[in-house]
Amino acid sequence: MAAPGPLQPPPQRLGPWLRAGAEVALRVPSLFLIDAIFNSSPVFPGDSLWAGLLGGLLRLMGVFVSSVVLILSQRSLFKFYTISSALLLAATSVMVNYYAFLHINFHSASYTTPFGVQLLPHKGPSLGMALSALQLAFGIGYVALLNIQSIYSQLIILDLLIPLVGLIVELPLHTRQILVFTSGFILTVYTLVVLVYKIKRFYYSSRYVYLLIRHMYRIYGLQLLLEDTWKRIRFPSVLRVFWLTRLAAQAVVLTFFIKMAETDPGIKFYMISWDSFWELFCSLIVSGCDSTLTVLGMSAVISSIAHYLGLGILAFIGSTDEDDKRLGFVAPVLFFILALQTGLSGLKPEERLVRLSRNMCLLLTAVLHFIHGMTDPVLMSLSASHVSSFRRHFPVLFVSACLFVLPILLSYMLWHHYALNTWLFAVTAFCVELCLKVIVSITVYVLFMIDGYYNVLWEKLDDYVYYVRSTGNIIEFIFGVIMFGNGAYTMVFESGSKIRACMMCLHAYFNIYLQAKNGWKTFINRRTAVEKINSLPEVKGERLREIDDVCAICYHEFTTSARITPCNHYFHALCLRKWLYIQDTCPMCHQKVYTEEKENLNISNNNGFVALDENEPDENPLQGEDEAADMENELNEDNDSSESEEEAETENSSQSVTLPEEHSEQGT
Repeated sequence: MAAPGPLQPPPQRLGPWLRAGAEVALRVPSLFLIDAIFNSSPVFPGDSLWAGLLGGLLRLMGVFVSSVVLILSQRSLFKFYTISSALLLAATSVMVNYYAFLHINFHSASYTTPFGVQLLPHKGPSLGMALSALQLAFGIGYVALLNIQSIYSQLIILDLLIPLVGLIVELPLHTRQILVFTSGFILTVYTLVVLVYKIKRFYYSSRYVYLLIRHMYRIYGLQLLLEDTWKRIRFPSVLRVFWLTRLAAQAVVLTFFIKMAETDPGIKFYMISWDSFWELFCSLIVSGCDSTLTVLGMSAVISSIAHYLGLGILAFIGSTDEDDKRLGFVAPVLFFILALQTGLSGLKPEERLVRLSRNMCLLLTAVLHFIHGMTDPVLMSLSASHVSSFRRHFPVLFVSACLFVLPILLSYMLWHHYALNTWLFAVTAFCVELCLKVIVSITVYVLFMIDGYYNVLWEKLDDYVYYVRSTGNIIEFIFGVIMFGNGAYTMVFESGSKIRACMMCLHAYFNIYLQAKNGWKTFINRRTAVEKINSLPEVKGERLREIDDVCAICYHEFTTSARITPCNHYFHALCLRKWLYIQDTCPMCHQKVYTEEKENLNISNNNGFVALDENEPDENPLQGEDEAADMENELNEDNDSSESEEEAETENSSQSVTLPEEHSEQGT
């Protein structure tokens, strides 16, 4: 019998994926309706106050109904579209009967259609069969969607076919008109009855959902409720499908008009010229951000692109940090903030295209900064762990080189095509700052690699790393101040807005105040740590060799010197200083390390060995000699007593051995 193989994961079924895709597709029409309401002209144009109020009320009702449909649960959403499809089939069936009554003559086999489009055959019998099959399909679809399983289903289908029978047999005109009206009336009444029954159930379901939402709001709060709704309805996916569908529809329409306007016979029907393609692309991009909803859709598309870009870079450099996967969240938020800050959707098409390109350049520099934040920890970990594999180092170094070259190329291209302004100054500052960050990271990486290559404790390494990083942080702080001044100039003299003012306040707090505060705190901590280290006694020479142990922090031997804590533990000065950056206690016993009054301390290693201080003089040297003589006499007495005890034991053992022989002789 063959051994069972490894357990295979269960195959993923397509059912949940298809249901999720259908759910996203069914939520998209709500966004189209909301977008059309906001972008449409007034419903009742005019100067009348009542007309304006009525139009606003209709708009508000449309937005409310669309929003409710958008946030419905999956089951309720499917039911809503099922009933809507049934109503659409019923209305279409009634319109077909009414159209056949007005325009079709079966015996002459002719009919009139709008725009000259003929969708049905010309001959009388074929025309009658086609209309009957169409009405039969409408009736079956209506019955199936509303789940009508009684005799009423057959009556509904028969009700839809009776007007066609009257037309085919050429009943009198008045009779045919009555049949068409009666058929539509019966279907309408039955549909209203079904809707009343469904609305009753919908009311109880809505009331249950309302109570559930209110309960969740009271327990978890508004933020968690919004997050749950955002994930439940898959809103980013809905926005992406909405934006791409809208863009595709506009592309088809614009391509049709471009092909109609082209006069060059050399271009094939499925191709357009490069100039026409560029014009089409610009028109699509401009129309893709003409409202707040479309800006959200473009942000969702950017989120998807940035997410997969971040995953690809993480896989390339070999990082597994979960925090580095936030690029798909950071990029769309920055784009949306830039769009709101610059009023992108409210600009004219030409100005919107220019502003969008500028925002994209700023977004690109921000994404490059975030990618540097992803690669820098990996670069530092490789250099500190002394990994010598070239395949492991090459991806990170390659990405770092790209992060250095791309900002230079971007700045060169922008300065080559545009004149100096506040936007170009901001992009250039971000590019220069990124290049300096890359230089700092590479410099620290080289320092750590040199330290690992020589395999000797480099006591000045920490100072050099601190100097390099401090220089980079100071330059970054200066750029932050410069960017704050650039933003203030833009807000005062170019385009001021509340959103820009809020962003400047956030920039001043996070990139200027907090950075200066953290830098000053680091400087104070280092200075305090140096003072603490200098206050501790130092051991060198013979006393250091008497300890015969390793540093409890780095587990390396003491070669030149060691520092002694008040709790009689010893460490490398560099190791202890790094420890004191974090906390002010001993790594071994967690006692206070720093004491202002220096005391003469005995030196003890981590195993309990105590080394006396050579510089400490003896209080009574004669007393020490007497004590040594007494100890020697005691040792001699102990040796004599131990020898006598051994002789007594040997005699006893010999007697115990000879006694049986004597007893044996007496017995014989």
